[in-house]
This record gives sequence, C-alpha cells and structure tokens, in this order.
Amino acid sequence: MLIVDAHLDLAMNAIEWNRDLTRPIDEIRRREAGLTDKPDRGKGTVSFDEMRRGGIGLCVATQIARYVAPGSDLQGWNSPEQAWAMTQAQLAWYRAMEERGELTQIRDRAGLEQHVANWEGAGSWKLEAGSSKPIGYILSLEGADSIVTPAHLENAYAQGLRAVGPAHYGPGRYAYGTNSTGDLGTHGRDLLKEMARLGIILDVTHLCDESLRDALDHYDGPLWASHSNSRALVPHNRQFSDDQIRELIGRGAVIGAVMDAWMLVPGWVRGHTTPQSANVTLETVVDHIDRVCQIAGSSQHSMIGSDLDGAFGREQCPSDVHTIADLKKLEDVLSARGYTSQDVDNIFSANFLRFLRSNWLS
Repeated sequence: MLIVDAHLDLAMNAIEWNRDLTRPIDEIRRREAGLTDKPDRGKGTVSFDEMRRGGIGLCVATQIARYVAPGSDLQGWNSPEQAWAMTQAQLAWYRAMEERGELTQIRDRAGLEQHVANWEGAGSWKLEAGSSKPIGYILSLEGADSIVTPAHLENAYAQGLRAVGPAHYGPGRYAYGTNSTGDLGTHGRDLLKEMARLGIILDVTHLCDESLRDALDHYDGPLWASHSNSRALVPHNRQFSDDQIRELIGRGAVIGAVMDAWMLVPGWVRGHTTPQSANVTLETVVDHIDRVCQIAGSSQHSMIGSDLDGAFGREQCPSDVHTIADLKKLEDVLSARGYTSQDVDNIFSANFLRFLRSNWLS
C-alpha cells in the first residue's frame, strides 16, 4: 500500500543539519554521535532507505527559510533576499537527488499518475532498504518570507513549487504564524491573489487564527493543512479547533496528522517530557486522525503529514516509531479502531491523490 507523507523537511535536514539522506539511518545516527547543536542529533528517523522500506513513495517536501526582523528571538535570515538564496540552495539539493535517482519531482497530474502507477506495481510496497526506486516529491514552501515580492512566485512556480504556507512561527512578511496574532494585510492578500492565479495550493498550517480567517475569506483556490492536529485534544494555537476543522472540510481540504509529540498530548515540556513518560504512541496519533474523521463523518479528509524530520527525532515522536518506515504500523492501529481497509487506504494515500486529481487539471 502506497503511503503519502504530506510534510517532510528533507532539504532542511540535508543542508542545515548536514545529513546525507542517501545513507542508512544507523550510519546517519552514528555520524552525529556527540553533537549537541541540535536536540535531535543521533536520533533522526528519516532516510531514503527507510522511506522506501515503509512504502512512502510520495511526499510533500519543503523549502524553508525565515526572515527575522531586528530584535526577534526566532532564528532566521536578516533579509528576504538571503532567505530566497537559502531556498535556492535547498532546491539545488533536490535537483542533485533527482540526478542520483533518489527523488523525482511531481509537478502535474500526468507526472503524478505515472509515478503512482510505478509505485503501486506488483510488490512495490515491499521495497527493502537499498532499493533505488525514486521517491516522488511535491515541492512546498513552509513560510513565504523568502518570496521577495509576489512576482518571485512565478519564478518559484516554474521551479516546481506547488504549495505555499504563508507563515511559519511568529510574525511573517505575509502572514502571522504560530504564537503570534494578526491578519494577512495587503501584502498577504496580494500573495494569495498570485497563488490563485498560478493555481498554487494554500497550506493553512501554522496560520494564526486571524490570518487563517483572512486567508479563508480571500482565497478561493485549493487548500490543505499539511501537518496539523486537534486543538480540542491539545489546546494550543498551533492546532485547529473543531470549528476550524469543520470549515476546512467544507472547503474540501485534507488535514495531515503530525507526529511531533508536543502536538499529540497536552502538557508536554520540551527537554523534560519523553514519549515514554507521556505514553505517546501511534495510538495517540490516531486519536487526532479520528477527531478529524468524526467531524467529517468519514475518513475522506484525513492524511498523514508526519513532520518526522522537523527539528525533532526519537526524543519527541511516538515511542513506537523508530524510523519513518513505522508509519505503516498505523494500518493495524486504525484497523483495531474499526477503520476499514478502504479507510486506511484513504488516510494513507487515496485522499491526498484525490485532492490533487481534483485540483490539478493538467
């Protein structure tokens, strides 16, 4: 069974974490032994081999580079132009991985259909580590700060960019994100107009409540939430309320369950709480998937957006996830909750594929 992961920061890991994702996961971890610059050193869960082993043949892969104003506590670049340059470095890595045969970029419906047919061929889900079958990726931008002007978006679209989340953490140049407040303003609405013209998917993940409201009021194109969980289960502005989930479903969105442990259980304390002490497992992830499905009245609006390489590793993900290959364990957990094989297929890939087939006209 093909699994789609709607949110992975592959290039960030390669460029900023200096991880060679072409190597086995045990080797990646060993090379980081003794490093302390990142909290997840030696605990990473993502490599190309592990993706193939788990049947994760298609993902949404990001570019990410934040602009930070003087005095900001957030890490980022001091100018939009520097942020743009970082996204171009990340793009160069994706191109290098295409040349190696590790990745293949999916830009349109024809490319999508060809890639899915390749991966859903006989036995493709049984791929072992070391297989060379290319993993498909759809390019997304997490936080739009690097778009120097809305006119730059057309250039990015020509490079294959197909989804944009206007904000990440804090105040952005086009929208307000997690832990901040404010609407889009003129610049953000201009960005949405250009996105609509180009047919770029709006990723509403990370938008604060005011910016989300503004975006829904001013954007009538396709939208999804690549990696977001339930605020009713874990109260935080990073999550979506039931009413917000209901409105997104009404707009035809699919919502990806994210596996960062602080978003799975309330009361997580970074650097102190552990997945074991908080009993965070894939069962906890299914709690959030089930919340979306119950609100929707079906399994047709849920997907996986694991974010398993999003600046955390085994220290902050479900305790029964050793590598990204363990996403396939969700089949048994969902089945035990009464989800049918069709439901599982919907969540693993069919909802995502149906969304793109409906919104990519060529």
